[in-house]
Amino acid sequence: MIYLDASATTPVCPKAAQAVQEVLLHQFANPSSRHFLGVEAAEQLEKHRAVIAAKLGCKTEELFFTSGGTEANNLAIFGAVEAAKKYRSKKRIVVGAIEHASVYESAKQLEARGYEVVWLAPDRHGNIAPAQLAEAIDENTILVSMMYVNNELGSVLPAELVKGIIQAKRSPALFHCDCVQAFCKKEFRAAALGADLISISAHKIFGPKGIGALYVKKGCRVLPRQFGGEQEAKMRPGTQATALIAGFAAAVEDYRTKEYGEAVRHINAYARQALKRLEPVVFNSGENASEYILNFSVKGFRSEIILNYLSAQKICVSAGSACAKGKPSHVMRSVSSDKAIADSAIRLSFSHLNTEEEIDCLLRHLETAVQTLAHE
Repeated sequence: MIYLDASATTPVCPKAAQAVQEVLLHQFANPSSRHFLGVEAAEQLEKHRAVIAAKLGCKTEELFFTSGGTEANNLAIFGAVEAAKKYRSKKRIVVGAIEHASVYESAKQLEARGYEVVWLAPDRHGNIAPAQLAEAIDENTILVSMMYVNNELGSVLPAELVKGIIQAKRSPALFHCDCVQAFCKKEFRAAALGADLISISAHKIFGPKGIGALYVKKGCRVLPRQFGGEQEAKMRPGTQATALIAGFAAAVEDYRTKEYGEAVRHINAYARQALKRLEPVVFNSGENASEYILNFSVKGFRSEIILNYLSAQKICVSAGSACAKGKPSHVMRSVSSDKAIADSAIRLSFSHLNTEEEIDCLLRHLETAVQTLAHE
């Protein structure tokens, strides 16, 4: 089996699995309970929060656990917009057209409710020019949402410039940054990034599924979306998933950003060079994209057919975001007017576990697929 779909999810690393098991079996108490087991569970919970907060470069009281990146994005967007109703006449929201579905669809919902959504159009490789931000943000803007690393193309967006533009425009807007594909993979700190709200998730970095977090900069007002308890300072009530949180913290501690990044950079370059030999390949990821993602199209061959062929050979790739479940990618539609390119896009997403031999095997099967399908 060859796994080249790490942006969809990663296997759980042994340390994270052990941390989850330890809590499930031995530290199972509800951290809101007042007996000694509950107090111990609460203490462990805060230790885990501190580990993740330290990696993000924020205070523990600024980090709120969620069920994952999608919930964190929804909480950030709807919570910020609800809090901004005090501005009454200000209803502009600026969003990238290639955001993750959880941001894209949330913005669509707000647009249907009467908010003015300005969609930032990307270039052919998913880059968004800072000049577009400066033109879109004005004194009526209440929220800007721009991801750091695109989940389908790997394009690295100018997120670190957003807050400065908001301030220069004298806008009351909060800045939300989806960092699910950037957390631990890129070296950054919350303060330096300048975002008021940051979404992160565990299962992209060898942690368990079902746990993520939202950073809310101290002083920023975001209204909760759920009600019914005191947990997470009422921002996200409900009994915390202590086992998953323990696994999240263990994965963060175990992740070696520089070492893994160098390994992935090599594999990405090796794959790009190998794919150049395959006709007719078109690269959708730019040269400046994140090393963790390489998107390309085999023009004339629908991605679904290629994906299924490779899957039969026990090679796992994707045709876009896993959240789309096979539906056409709004990201590819945004970056290419050529339907043949959009319909044939394949995403390889790497981890430090991948090898040159796996890329060689992938290429052999791709070549066979193209030759076989071309004659059908």
